[in-house]
Amino acid sequence: MTTPFLKRGARLLGAAAALYAALAGAVAAQDVTLRVHQFLPLQAAIPARAITPWIEAVESQSNGRIKVEHYPSMQLGGAPPALYDQAKDGVVDIIWTVLGYTPGRFPRTEAFELPFLVTNAEATSRAFHEFVEANAMEEFAGVKPLALHVHGPGLLHVKGDGVTTLEDMQGLKLRGPTRIVTRLLDKLGATAIGMPVPAVPEAVSKGVIDGAVIPWEVTLPLKMTELVNTHTKFDDPRGLYTATFVFAMNQGSYDALPDDLKAVIDANSGPDTAALFGRAMDEVDAIGEKKAEESGNTILTISAEETARWKEAADPIVAEWIAEMNDKGLDGQALVDAARALVDSNTAR
Repeated sequence: MTTPFLKRGARLLGAAAALYAALAGAVAAQDVTLRVHQFLPLQAAIPARAITPWIEAVESQSNGRIKVEHYPSMQLGGAPPALYDQAKDGVVDIIWTVLGYTPGRFPRTEAFELPFLVTNAEATSRAFHEFVEANAMEEFAGVKPLALHVHGPGLLHVKGDGVTTLEDMQGLKLRGPTRIVTRLLDKLGATAIGMPVPAVPEAVSKGVIDGAVIPWEVTLPLKMTELVNTHTKFDDPRGLYTATFVFAMNQGSYDALPDDLKAVIDANSGPDTAALFGRAMDEVDAIGEKKAEESGNTILTISAEETARWKEAADPIVAEWIAEMNDKGLDGQALVDAARALVDSNTAR
């Protein structure tokens, strides 16, 4: 015979079992919080037009099981060159940074920093991600690259009369973003000074440098149109240079995800994601150039004939890089050929 006490006890046990099952289900769901750390303010091109949409996509596609916290402007501490190791060491889950901030660490990727390679950021970014997947993944042990991309064609932004010939480069002190680009600027006659991009405005305002080589989109957060008065581009489909970037996740953070959440990350990684980041650069390049025009600054274009002189002057940079890679036991010419072929094929899509 079942007593009321036993019936009540059975109900309590049933309720407890149901609660346990609900809690177990919640644990099984493994809701995850990922922290993204990067060095630019939220309104800059990549944070606003690439990282934020990426976060929204991941959160939506995971049905809210992945929560992403975005920390711009180095809010979690450190300097931009430390970002890659913050992801590799698990200090944060995801970072976005410039590969060239750690010179020599990613030698194969430097093929994309060589002069007159970049066409537009979207096509060249897709090419760069494909290049790394095929040729340089061993350089990224400890992280999962989500997007490897570039910025649009780099230009000269200078105080004074500006640059229209190689001779105008003589004596200019210009910020260079990476090892390869600083060597290029030196080869072209300028004095190159390496520094992270957030340091550029103060350096220009104090006269430490005369200007910088950056794409149009970067002129906006740096307010370069207020610091310099001339901007120089090239009459050529390929820009002077580009810099390379990585949006990367700590490998352990990725490995700890259940398979269905790994699938969400995978769906938002790869060449298409790299193209998204590059497209953001291209879109804001157009805004940056328009801003310079509206500010009354002078925009100069180096002629095709003069551009040929610049290319000839820059050729030794490519030859030296190939020799340097060969000394490391790599096939430098093959890396250059692969980079150029991928940029050509993706630009022609």
